Amino acid sequence: MAAVPVGGDGIAPGERAIQATLVLDGDGDGVSIAQARHLAVGFLARVQAEYGLPVSRRAMDVTQLVVSELVTNARKYAPGPALMDLRIAGDTVEVSVWDSDPVLPIARAADAGRVGQHGLEIVMAVAQGFEVRREPVGKRITARLALADDPGGGFAGRQPL
Repeated sequence: MAAVPVGGDGIAPGERAIQATLVLDGDGDGVSIAQARHLAVGFLARVQAEYGLPVSRRAMDVTQLVVSELVTNARKYAPGPALMDLRIAGDTVEVSVWDSDPVLPIARAADAGRVGQHGLEIVMAVAQGFEVRREPVGKRITARLALADDPGGGFAGRQPL
C-alpha cells in the first residue's frame, strides 16, 4: 500500500491519497481472487491503524465480498491482465477493477431461481455508489463502500427502491 501525494481526482493539493494497487494476471485457479481479498483486508487494517480512520467489521466483510465479486468477473470474462485499485475517499473505500474487455456488464433482473450470475446485483446492493465506464482499453468498474456503520446501527449501503 502506498500513501502518495496526488493532485486532482477529488483530492485537494497537499492532501495524501491512501491507495493500493494489485496487478491480476490470468490465473484460473483463484489465486488472484485470494490475493485481492488479502490485499483488501491488509489495506483496511493499515488505514485504521496508521491513519486512524474508523473501519467497521461490516466494512471489512463487505469490502472482501465486493473485491471477490469484481475480481471474479474480471478473471472470468476478460482476457488478459486486470488491475484492482483500493482508495480511501473521505469516509468510503473505493474498490475499482479494470480489465481489458470493452463489453460493459449489465445487472440482470432479480431471479431467485437463477443459479449464479448474481455478483453484480450483490455489489450494487451493498455499495453506496457504483460506476461502470469504458476506458481507452477495456473498462473500469468502481464500487464505493462505507468505512463505518451508520451511528444508529443501520445498514450503511444503498437503500432499495
